[in-house]
Amino acid sequence: MIKKENKILNTKGKTKTGKKTYKNVEVSFYFPEAMSVYVAGEFNGWDTQSLPMKKDKGGVWRSKIKLLPGRHEYKLFSDNGWIENLPGAEAIPNPFGTQNFIISLK
Repeated sequence: MIKKENKILNTKGKTKTGKKTYKNVEVSFYFPEAMSVYVAGEFNGWDTQSLPMKKDKGGVWRSKIKLLPGRHEYKLFSDNGWIENLPGAEAIPNPFGTQNFIISLK
């Protein structure tokens, strides 16, 4: 976890902490019927409660997260179940017979 006092945000949306440069990523998902949506992935230990998304008036859920460059697997968790279809997202099979989505950052 990055401590707030250690962040230096530049105009390109990158956060530097020591020698590591985090990038701001926005995850969005249209699901107006949902009561709650969370982002879970390798970057937060697959915790289904630590990264809540916020729903806008149009029914789009959004969350901004900071990630290091590289490949990150994630899923969305909504109303006590995993979202298995995310249109437009790159996906790969996981060991549980479903799929994880991918965020790749340079």
